[in-house]
Amino acid sequence: MYIQRHEQKHVEDTLSNGLIAILYGARQVGKTTLAKEVAKRFKAPLYLNCDDPDVVISLSNKSAVELKSYIGDADLVVIDEGQRVENIGITIKLIHDTYPGINLLVTGSSSLDLANKIAEPLTGRSEEILLYPLSISEVSKNRLEMDGNWRTMLDRGGYPAIWQLSAQAAHTRLSNIANNYVYRDAFGPQVMFDQTVINDLLRLLAYQIGQEVSYGELAGKLSVSKETVMRYIDLLEKAFIIQRRGQYRRNQRVEVGRLRKIYFTDLGIRNAIIENFKPLETRDDIGFLWENFCVIERLKYLQAHERRVRSYYWRNNDQREVDIIEEESDVLRAYECKINIKKTIRLPLAFSRMYPDYKFSVVNPDNFSDILLD
Repeated sequence: MYIQRHEQKHVEDTLSNGLIAILYGARQVGKTTLAKEVAKRFKAPLYLNCDDPDVVISLSNKSAVELKSYIGDADLVVIDEGQRVENIGITIKLIHDTYPGINLLVTGSSSLDLANKIAEPLTGRSEEILLYPLSISEVSKNRLEMDGNWRTMLDRGGYPAIWQLSAQAAHTRLSNIANNYVYRDAFGPQVMFDQTVINDLLRLLAYQIGQEVSYGELAGKLSVSKETVMRYIDLLEKAFIIQRRGQYRRNQRVEVGRLRKIYFTDLGIRNAIIENFKPLETRDDIGFLWENFCVIERLKYLQAHERRVRSYYWRNNDQREVDIIEEESDVLRAYECKINIKKTIRLPLAFSRMYPDYKFSVVNPDNFSDILLD
């Protein structure tokens, strides 16, 4: 059963405006399914899977005439996993410029590989759209369903293939995805890496969601250089496995600026990496899971509504912290993510004094659908 994705309209609008739609996202998040759903609106769509070597050969270093002969009378060409094709940016540009009546939708699982190949050739001709795993609003028909589905999200995440499975089947499928797909696009054959170090790094990051991460400390635990850790983390982010969040700071003297928080784009993958699918009520990391959930769901919501928001966290030298800080135009918002509220939550006094004009909310399971999705 197809679950309607918020980004579908964005893709369709991009194509109708005469632009090439570039759809990024990790493997298994539903890019192909979304592309094929968009294709149903066209009379003669052509789907090309670049995991097929014959397709790659047919798109590589061809003239406009050769490409038109291959494409035929298609009014939409979907090029799936386009990063597999050498000089794919030039190929797409040639089709777009020579045959403007042909719509182009290109997907890619690694922003590093595909972006490097299309950046210059497609300047001014394309729009990039990021597809995350399913959001809480995409799997819920109303706010009441959201209030029930967040528990499943904390346990299994939002990969479409697992959403309608039983808990046990979902956990098995997630372990398979984590073991077989996590590195496939982050570390391709052209990238030298140590898989043991990557395994250990991902486990360390999985145990530290919601906490500040020091590249130097990670390097020490892994017995590698700081530069190696930074490079691996950058690649993992470009493959949409993790998200980095920087500190919000205006006063460099008071607020520390060297550390980052790292969240997992999908909590099901995170739980699979550390092999922890215990019931939520028995978990000692439930607070960090909730914070990760809030950060990523808010990110999905803002993107779906095409809102330009800069997001951070705040922490000062006295170890006082605010989970989410957002700047949107001249509006400053602050959020604390608390799954259990035993007392009144207030912002740190140091933050309130430094930034008096802010909007503050505490996000908990009873109100998240009203606050994060607003």
